[in-house]
Amino acid sequence: MVMDNNQFTDIIKKINQETGKFYDFLEAHNPRLPSDYWFQHPPEGLTLFLVLYTRTCRWARCLGCNLPSRESQFEVPFYDIMKQIDHIFDFVLSREQKENLRKIILSNNGSVLDEFTFSTTALIYFVAKMNMNCPNISVLTLETRPEYVDMEELEVLHRALQEGKTSTNLELAVGFEAFDDRIRNEIFNKGVSMETFESMVEKTAQYGFKLKTYFMLKPVPGMSEEAAIEDIVKGINYLDTISRQHNIEINMHLNPTFVARGTVLETEFRKGNYKPPKLESVQKVVLAAQWKQISLYIGLNDEGLAVSGGSFCGEGDEELLEKLQNFNQTGDFSFLKE
Repeated sequence: MVMDNNQFTDIIKKINQETGKFYDFLEAHNPRLPSDYWFQHPPEGLTLFLVLYTRTCRWARCLGCNLPSRESQFEVPFYDIMKQIDHIFDFVLSREQKENLRKIILSNNGSVLDEFTFSTTALIYFVAKMNMNCPNISVLTLETRPEYVDMEELEVLHRALQEGKTSTNLELAVGFEAFDDRIRNEIFNKGVSMETFESMVEKTAQYGFKLKTYFMLKPVPGMSEEAAIEDIVKGINYLDTISRQHNIEINMHLNPTFVARGTVLETEFRKGNYKPPKLESVQKVVLAAQWKQISLYIGLNDEGLAVSGGSFCGEGDEELLEKLQNFNQTGDFSFLKE
């Protein structure tokens, strides 16, 4: 069914009422400028994380997530998204950065592969601009929910990525959030089953694509620090098994949960029913990934979306934070054993 703007906004409003969310959308944003961008320095080299401004995520049910508030309730047409792409390649990236970039993560705070929110024309245009401007990109990562993975579309994108100066592999980034089915789907409202995830793994492994999975440490109220650590360790072991079974490269992107504005987590936090995870718990979880076949990256940026006092990083955490940042850049576990 094709929806118009009014139908879509009514659906989003209803979802927010049902899930207890009370944030606004960023309608005042210039539609010809991206939502956000920043650089990362993982072991594989300089990485650009680019968030384009589009129509908001139409799932929008995830308990602690207010990322849709950074986007629009209304359609952002393909020509405006293309202007955002032009802005990045023509005015943001320096000549040196274009040469040095090894990876780009493309996001819209939702699903890049959902053509209802992110124009396919704009996505193909992005690949063309990347091929022309960034000769040394080895990986393009597309953030999406699993149900929008269309293998025919990915095959076309894969062929286009081979036409640049350097052959570029495709990586799909999907939100898994918690290993426990009940926490993931009944409490967090992620709506992703193991069967859906493993079906996607089988498809992507056939093409040699990479996989990135987003997990959250302590994503829901009522979860103890110990239970949060145990859930992520189980997730690490599960992904290690999947990686070996399907011979697929998997990265776990671990986000310590922060209290996002306008969500149930904020309500529970203000009632005293929720505390963000400790940074020491992140350290324990990372060390559990040593000797596993998967790689791990820690998200240490709340993107300015946390309420006051609701961050995972507090006073006295500076030294450990620096160690975790060093791990992100090197993949060296010894930083965290000191």
